[in-house]
Amino acid sequence: MANNIRVLRDIKARNGVFANEIARRAYLYVARDQRLPPQVRHQAQLQLNTFGRYTRPTTVKNRCSASGKGRGIIAEFGLCRYQFRLKARMNQIVGVQKASW
Repeated sequence: MANNIRVLRDIKARNGVFANEIARRAYLYVARDQRLPPQVRHQAQLQLNTFGRYTRPTTVKNRCSASGKGRGIIAEFGLCRYQFRLKARMNQIVGVQKASW
């Protein structure tokens, strides 16, 4: 299936978080350090506010790579429950098969 816009947005968010993670953490550490003067902490908070939307780790959400659904994701495979079941049934996932006993 073609990539869903939600999946593309999630990929963009993951790339943005990865690219800015160190700088964001440094500014966040300075902004929360009570021992520093208020002016320095305020400047660090202003720098944090200049980062874009897709640099925040909270914008990253696990989504199904096949359908774009955001619920019922099996993280190890990156698929929702339904897509996982379909692909497992058609033997498209290596090492996974339908159980029978």
